[in-house]
Amino acid sequence: MNEKIIARAAEIVASTRNCVVALIDADGYPTAATITPSKTEGIQTLAFGNNISSNWAKRAGDCGRASICFSTDRPECNITLVGTIEVITTDPALKKEMWSEWMNEYYSGPEDPSFCVLQFKTQRYSLYVDGTQARGTL
Repeated sequence: MNEKIIARAAEIVASTRNCVVALIDADGYPTAATITPSKTEGIQTLAFGNNISSNWAKRAGDCGRASICFSTDRPECNITLVGTIEVITTDPALKKEMWSEWMNEYYSGPEDPSFCVLQFKTQRYSLYVDGTQARGTL
């Protein structure tokens, strides 16, 4: 039964423009902000283009634990993912794959040394999709 809900959640994740990512700051407190995923692979792996000097990258580098939440305008939909997040700076193929045209405003290209990828890997999930709940681990 969870496979069907996970598949539906993956569709929602792929089609939702923004999500909320919560990271732990230097004082041990959670911080949450919206960000646009550059790439999603189901609910298993999500990637975000970012700046290596951003608070996001610093917090992800300092504490690799994170939570991501997606929701829609419908009240019967909430997708919460908990897992690890990694700052990737040395994989040119991944950086190029994550590149979007709007990033040209901030970076000279995917090879720009200030451009990095934050890669999130889900370890557990809590889904409320189309009125059905599912919790589990991946």
